[in-house]
Amino acid sequence: MSIRNFPGCRDRHSRPRQQPMTAPPEPAPTPPLIPYPASHRSLGHLVPHGADWGALALYALGFGAAHHFAASWGGNGFYSLWFPAAGLRLALMWRRGARLTPAIALVEILVDLVLSPAIFLEAPWPMTLFGIVRPVLAYGVTVAAIGWLADGRRAELFTAPMPFGLAAVLAPLAAVLSAVPQAMFNPELTGVTNGREVIVSLAAFAVGDLLGTLFVAPPVLWIADAVKGGGGWRRRPPPRLAAIVETAAVLLSGIGLARVLTAAGLGMQPAPVLVAVAWIGLRFGRTAAWFALLVVILRVLPDTAGMMDTPERLQRHLALATIVIAGYLAGSFADAQATARASLERRDRLLFQAERLKTLRAMSVAVIHEVSQPLSTLSIEARHLHRLTAERDDDVARGAALIDRKVEHLATLIRRLRRFGGHAADQLQPVAVAALMDMVAALAQAEARAAGVAVTIAPVDPDWIVMAQEIELTQAVMNLVRNAVQAVRDVQAPEPIHLSVTGTSGLAVIHVRNRANADQRIKDGGMGIGTYVARAIVEAHGGTLTRMRLADGTVLATLSLPLIEVR
Repeated sequence: MSIRNFPGCRDRHSRPRQQPMTAPPEPAPTPPLIPYPASHRSLGHLVPHGADWGALALYALGFGAAHHFAASWGGNGFYSLWFPAAGLRLALMWRRGARLTPAIALVEILVDLVLSPAIFLEAPWPMTLFGIVRPVLAYGVTVAAIGWLADGRRAELFTAPMPFGLAAVLAPLAAVLSAVPQAMFNPELTGVTNGREVIVSLAAFAVGDLLGTLFVAPPVLWIADAVKGGGGWRRRPPPRLAAIVETAAVLLSGIGLARVLTAAGLGMQPAPVLVAVAWIGLRFGRTAAWFALLVVILRVLPDTAGMMDTPERLQRHLALATIVIAGYLAGSFADAQATARASLERRDRLLFQAERLKTLRAMSVAVIHEVSQPLSTLSIEARHLHRLTAERDDDVARGAALIDRKVEHLATLIRRLRRFGGHAADQLQPVAVAALMDMVAALAQAEARAAGVAVTIAPVDPDWIVMAQEIELTQAVMNLVRNAVQAVRDVQAPEPIHLSVTGTSGLAVIHVRNRANADQRIKDGGMGIGTYVARAIVEAHGGTLTRMRLADGTVLATLSLPLIEVR
């Protein structure tokens, strides 16, 4: 079936060279070059579920079609120099997660078996299966590793969207490296007979996959986001006319200079086009870079399809792959810088807000100091009046009791404000989770009542203690509750927001549950400043914060903190 030579799929028109061929291979008709339309990064469980099955079915159809489409750039004894199936594979793994690696490998085996059953008869079938599965495993390991690095914020280079750009470059290289041992020790399985052909074959493998991942995977993911209504497509402003003019001028200048150098007898020189595409990527991001690459690829691929000498085709595709890598990574880097700048701006706003809160705290401390003394006197007198009228049963006694209750409530509020404004609140100290939830209840009930939403808090074990800055931790939980209130306040007959605490494996786990609107998107990293602040506070306390949508539509925020043992 496939353009991939044995093992890992072979051009269906080719056979190993030791077998005589009765006729030269018939070139497949060249279809019109139409750009293919455009993380779960957790390994999780490996069994597909839910929408995974539909994605795998679409992948099976696309994988078979991509193999047929790539036939025009194949060759006897060599891998395809344009392999769009690799882009579909990477897009599916990046969107649905590396956990689907076994399922994707099984799909590719079944597609090969249906379209080219002969490849399982021409060599030992275990070697055939291994050749098909090997690149899939390499892609899965690469996607999982980059997702792990990006999720853990272990390097500044992994600012979105750089992780995907790196995966698109490193996954094909990992697949090539996984093929080196078999190519060195069993070259006859790939239809090559000497060391030079082995090198050319592996180079073709790398070039074909690189062009597939960098050119096919991005638009597949973009269109998937557009169909689902995500990715900011509806809010994306149209490109400026000046940017379009600059992009066209730079690209045409690069192509024109390359053609002048070729006409002067210097051969194919990709440097002018590479510089032009890299400039476009750095100036306008990866979307502009991809469309510039589309023009370049449309210029090159039709010329290299069909019956072309393999070394010449490989040389052109190597130059094309260099341009594609440089252009797309330049665009990804520019977008990553824009993301980093947006993050810094958001942090600046938080710093400004923090300065305002510091001033507000100083003002509140001064007000509390002025109010505390007369309030203490009023509390003493109200309690004394209540005590004097306790045995009476008239309006004076009832008024005295009411005054005593209101003054006590006001004194409690002042004491709480004093704790929030005092410097002692900045110190880490043992905090009972039950007391923390009581404070959250006191603060949240008023806001929830105003929004017409009920808040329920399950009983908490009084022995669960965490080391924390009580005020900051209260703020973190309150931010999650506010998010839940905002999510359900526009729902007719909203269900209550449930708060509960469980203790497991030395952790206190606070759960905030609510039923959100059906069209509300839950993104990794939170939904706004409130969640961003809450995550920063929790991580500073050595804990974790996650938010997810469950199968029944419930949005669950989970805050985990290490428990301590107080003696």
